[in-house]
Amino acid sequence: MHKRVLMVAFHYPPALASGTHRTLSFSRDLPEFGWEPMILTTRAMAHEKIDPAQLEEIPPDILVQRVMALDAGRHLAIRGRYSRLTAWPDRWASWYPGAVAWGLYLILRHRPQVIWSTYPIPTTLMIAHTLHRLTGLPWVADLRDPLVTGQYPTDPLLQKTFRNLERTTVQRCTRVVVSTPGLKRFLTTRHPDPAPEKWVMLPNGFDEKTFRRFDHLTRTPPNPHGPLTLVHGGTLYTGKEERNPGPLLNVLALLRKQGRIGSAEENSPERIGLRIVLRATSHDAIINAMIRKRALHDIVSTAPALPYLEAIQEMFQADGLLLFQGEGFNHLIPAKLFEYLRAHRPILALTGEQGDSARILREAGLDTIIPLEDESIILPILMHFLQQLRAGEAQLPDRAIVSGYSRRIQAKRLAELFDTLIQTAPGTPP
Repeated sequence: MHKRVLMVAFHYPPALASGTHRTLSFSRDLPEFGWEPMILTTRAMAHEKIDPAQLEEIPPDILVQRVMALDAGRHLAIRGRYSRLTAWPDRWASWYPGAVAWGLYLILRHRPQVIWSTYPIPTTLMIAHTLHRLTGLPWVADLRDPLVTGQYPTDPLLQKTFRNLERTTVQRCTRVVVSTPGLKRFLTTRHPDPAPEKWVMLPNGFDEKTFRRFDHLTRTPPNPHGPLTLVHGGTLYTGKEERNPGPLLNVLALLRKQGRIGSAEENSPERIGLRIVLRATSHDAIINAMIRKRALHDIVSTAPALPYLEAIQEMFQADGLLLFQGEGFNHLIPAKLFEYLRAHRPILALTGEQGDSARILREAGLDTIIPLEDESIILPILMHFLQQLRAGEAQLPDRAIVSGYSRRIQAKRLAELFDTLIQTAPGTPP
């Protein structure tokens, strides 16, 4: 029997987003394990940022069906405002009718045995649920985040809608795939009814073939008297328990006042010259104001998103990599953490010591982990980290441990899950 899976994913090349790489890697690796993927996604216009070079990463024999989806915030807004009706439950709700129609066509034409969908973007869950309900095909819901976290979303009616959609997804899908142990605990506490076997964990990871291209760039120990470059890639926030760079900026301002750090041009044997790049923060105006307030503009800078391969190259060439993850998100692991580990660079992690990110780092042999908000702890550990970098003595991730997070391994496990479902499925689609 020819085995096929219909993969419903909002983020797929050329979308420039971290979620793109999970679906892309699965779609490339599943054929090795006996499953032919078909992708149901959006047209490029749905995305604010795209990386056309990523289209070359899609194998030519994969069927990719792109459906029109308008972004209410960009395509349907008048003077920056748009109707809630055009953006419920999210700004890409217009994707739903066309995606359902094309999904049914693909199912009738190509007879896949399984539907797989990945969240975030709530409309994705609605599409997959509708296709599952109309065809009876097993549905694997990949929940990389909870739909409701803390006060998000802030609109009470939208939060209620998200809670209902999350509950419906967990109850109606055939399997729930989560990416961290903490997320599994979080969701099973919120939804205790489904049987334990319904929950499957498949962590995020990295594509080994992609990263292998850059191994020749791995930095040798830096010049013991030269300046250092630290990089953070991805969204930052300013909430107390989110990815807030404020405490680190406060410590940097104090260290500069003490004459212990300076800009790259101020580097000397007594003063560590620093260049810190905060790339693709999504909130540059706010972050830049924070930087200027502390007079750190010649040390810390924001920078726009890079095409994916260039972003990986930047990781390899940095002296150190920064991770921000507030304790309110201890149950989540940023996808970039696995990429950081594979780049084999020292990592300074400002994250909860009891969280899943800290657990992964410790397993990989790294212990430069600091609570995001505790400036009294950040200061000595940051200075120790910088001194270790200068001396070429900073800890590096254990390659043997890191290799276990290859996305090829996760694709094998996903294929095995699909095999289990079709062996127990009661029938075939109409």
